[in-house]
Amino acid sequence: MLREGSIVDASIISAPSSTKNESGQRDPEMRQTRKGNQWYFGMKMHIGVDDTLGLIHSIDTTAANVHDIVSAGNLLHGDEQRVFGDAGYLGIQKRDKHKDRQNVSWFIAKRPGCWPFRPPLSLLFGGQGLNSRHIP
Repeated sequence: MLREGSIVDASIISAPSSTKNESGQRDPEMRQTRKGNQWYFGMKMHIGVDDTLGLIHSIDTTAANVHDIVSAGNLLHGDEQRVFGDAGYLGIQKRDKHKDRQNVSWFIAKRPGCWPFRPPLSLLFGGQGLNSRHIP
């Protein structure tokens, strides 16, 4: 029994990029993507979870280079009143597939650069500047 809220998220499933297999080729369904400054090769697993019970109600897999918001429509069961997601799902409520869903409250995180308060480095590092910080 699913409730009225869903949490959506995606995770990268990395795979070796080596072509040392019988056919001498990479898997055609896998692609590379960058997360931060790190590059990954593989696929991406998108999941939809009930926000109250914690049960997974939908799973979708794509190539790693597919953006999170592309498969978001496959992760929602349709009876949600609340949807929670990270910054990869910004703008989901503007998509044609979800424009007519007036009874849904969208709780999507902002990107870190858009946060209203960014503490100075001196607060983050205990009163010391970044250059004077002793790293053992």
